[in-house]
Amino acid sequence: MITVRDRGAQGITVLRRFSRSATMTLLCVVLVGCVALGVASSGAFFEGPSVRIFLQYLATPVLIGLAQMVALCVGQLNLAVGALGGFTACLMGVLMADHGVPAGVAVAAGVLTATAVGLVMGLFIVATKINGFIVTLGTMTILLGGQYRLAGTRTVDGYSPGLRDLGRAAPLNVPLAFVTALAAAALLAAFLYRSTAGRRLLAAGGNPLAARLSGISTDRQIVLAHTLSGLLIGVAALAATASLPGVNRSVGGDWLLPSFAAPIIGGVALTGGSVAVLGTVLAAFVMRLIDAARAQFSLDPSWVNFLIGLVVLGTVVGSRIHRTHLEKKGSSPGRTPPAPTESDAQPAVVLPHMGGSR
Repeated sequence: MITVRDRGAQGITVLRRFSRSATMTLLCVVLVGCVALGVASSGAFFEGPSVRIFLQYLATPVLIGLAQMVALCVGQLNLAVGALGGFTACLMGVLMADHGVPAGVAVAAGVLTATAVGLVMGLFIVATKINGFIVTLGTMTILLGGQYRLAGTRTVDGYSPGLRDLGRAAPLNVPLAFVTALAAAALLAAFLYRSTAGRRLLAAGGNPLAARLSGISTDRQIVLAHTLSGLLIGVAALAATASLPGVNRSVGGDWLLPSFAAPIIGGVALTGGSVAVLGTVLAAFVMRLIDAARAQFSLDPSWVNFLIGLVVLGTVVGSRIHRTHLEKKGSSPGRTPPAPTESDAQPAVVLPHMGGSR
């Protein structure tokens, strides 16, 4: 039987592990950053309108970070995040403004289109065995052309007032767009951490050979990952369309770097097999704080990308140094190999033999 003392010891172990994790570090950075901006703005940062605007434009970085994280968890890259988001946003705007399609139908069509594009990318990668980098790069170019075809040089702004009102709605100064992003993160976390399908996805990314030997089709997991990524991009496009005064060919043009930065800073391994939903959300929060600091101190916008790129490189290099240190420590004579870190840990689940394709 598990005693109260055992449970207490387990709780202390979990807290100690969490205190040393990247998530805890990001949480501290977020708290310190908020306090610093609050002090620098003489408290204006914590006022209702400022909080509403800050959270309003945090929804998109969270969603595109999660979309990239899903692709990374199976060892894939999705370079079409920004192009697909911009194309979807313009598609929804054009359907409503130029063709009089009801907002609900246009939104559903946009989200389904983004999901279908993700599905097609996954199927094409599996069918042709071409590296996902090349497939998503080619898809990005095609979608950029499609976005220009839809919007041209104009800004599409004559779409549904109801959708705009929904995008501006903020009960208790918490925008519905941000609530939508948090709900998507919670659902994704439940799927990845609690469902068998989510654990198969992680298993296929962490050790494809072991997954195939367990009867898991790695091809199916790649298709599923890109489909989920497309779905999340569609939701991000919806949030952007509802929040922005209009959509044009520039929408999504600056999404690619944040989409990679959020999961990488959040602790997701580029080699696959790991996710960090909370870490990705917090990393998106940090990037939004950097952008708010730029506006607060009237810095050159290029400094934002410079700082984010610097943090991403530092995170990757630091992770590599840490991994090398653990490998050397584990290979030392007379030492027991160290336990896997949080980002390297595989899902603890017994995977049944499923048969099917390999």
